[in-house]
Amino acid sequence: MKIHEFQAKKLLRAAGVTVLENQVCSTAADVAGAFQTLGCDVAVVKAQIHAGGRGKGTLKENPDQHGVQLVRSAEEATEVADQLLGSHLVTLQTGQAGQEVRQVLVEAGCAIARELYLGIVVDRGLASPVLMVSSAGGMEIEKVAAETPELIFKEAFDRDAGLDAYQARKLAAALELPATSMRSAVQFMQRLCRLFVQQDCSLVEINPLVVTEDGELVALDAKMSFDDNALFRHKDLQELRDLAEEEPTEVRAGEAGLSFVKLDGNIGCLVNGAGLAMSTMDLIKLHGGEPANFLDVGGGANVKQVTEAFEIILSDQHVRAVLVNIFGGIMRCTTIASALLEAYETVGFTVPLVVRLEGTEVNEGRKILEESGVDIITANDLTDAAKKVVAAAG
Repeated sequence: MKIHEFQAKKLLRAAGVTVLENQVCSTAADVAGAFQTLGCDVAVVKAQIHAGGRGKGTLKENPDQHGVQLVRSAEEATEVADQLLGSHLVTLQTGQAGQEVRQVLVEAGCAIARELYLGIVVDRGLASPVLMVSSAGGMEIEKVAAETPELIFKEAFDRDAGLDAYQARKLAAALELPATSMRSAVQFMQRLCRLFVQQDCSLVEINPLVVTEDGELVALDAKMSFDDNALFRHKDLQELRDLAEEEPTEVRAGEAGLSFVKLDGNIGCLVNGAGLAMSTMDLIKLHGGEPANFLDVGGGANVKQVTEAFEIILSDQHVRAVLVNIFGGIMRCTTIASALLEAYETVGFTVPLVVRLEGTEVNEGRKILEESGVDIITANDLTDAAKKVVAAAG
C-alpha cells in the first residue's frame, strides 16, 4: 500500500525524523492561508499523487508547469495550486495519461547546503532490510545505479536490533558529512530504520535528503509503502489508503478476494495460481499477443468469484478475447467447468472465450463444456490455448 508524501511526513515526524513545517490543501483558496500560517518568505507547493518524479513531471493540460514549484507569496502559491489542482500530472511512473492532482502540500523552504539520497528496502538475498545512501540526491536512484553505482553505499541491519551507530557513522563518512552533522545523521538514520521495521514498510525513500546550512539532516521529500500482508497489524495505516489513487478494477478485485493487476494488452486472462498466471502471460507474449491483465482466482474459486472475475476483465474496453487457464488440483475441473458456464450466462460474453482445463476430473470437465452448446473455444494444452486466443484476439 502506498501513501502520500504529507501522510509519510506525519509518520516521520512522529518517529522523531526531522521534516519541515507543512500543510496539505485540497482547494486553491486554502493555499494562501497555509502560506501565511507557515510564516516564511519562500515555500514549495507540491502535487500529491502516488508517483515519483513529481518535480520533473509536467501537467498534461499545461506542459510548461511542473508538479513541484517554488513560491514567494500567498498570491503566487494560490496561482500555482489553481494550476495543479484538477490537472493531470505526467511523470515517468504515471504513463502518458498522468494522475489527477486532488491535493497539494504547501511546505516551508529551507537553506540547503547539500542534497543526498536515502532509501530502505528489504533485500531478499540477505533476508534483511538494507539502508542505502548516495551523494546523488535529487536524481532517480535507478539512473545512479546504472551509471555511477560507486556512489551508492549500503548497510544491512538486523530488524530487531536496528541500525547500529557505527553503521550510521560509516555511511555518514561515505557521504563525506562534516563532524558537525554526524550526530544528526546517526539519529536520522537510526530512527528511520526503526520506523521501517515497526510499521512493516516495504519501501522508505527520502529523495532528496538535505543537509541544511546549519548541518542538520532534513527529509525534504518522503515516499513510503507498506507490506499489504502486514496491514492487519496496523489499523491506523489502513485509514491512510487513498482509493482514488488506485486502479478501480484492482480495488474491485481486491474486495472480491481476487489477485488482479491491470495491463495494457487486449487478451484477458483468468487463471488459478500466480505462477500459472505468469506462465500464461509469457506464452501469450511468446505467440505474439499482449495480456490485458494478471488475474489469479486462487485454488478455491467459486461461481461468484469467477463471475466477478469475468465482469472485471470485460469492463476493459480493450479486451478482444479471454483465456481461461485452469489447473484442477485442489478444485476439480468439473466444478470449474460448471462455474464457467454459469458465469458465462450471467455476464454475457461479446468476445471469444478460450478455455484450457487440466488436472483432476479433466475429461469430465471438458465434456461438460463440449455438451453445453455454449460458444467456447477449447484447448488441449497451454501452447494450444495461447495460439488460439492470440488468433481470436487478432
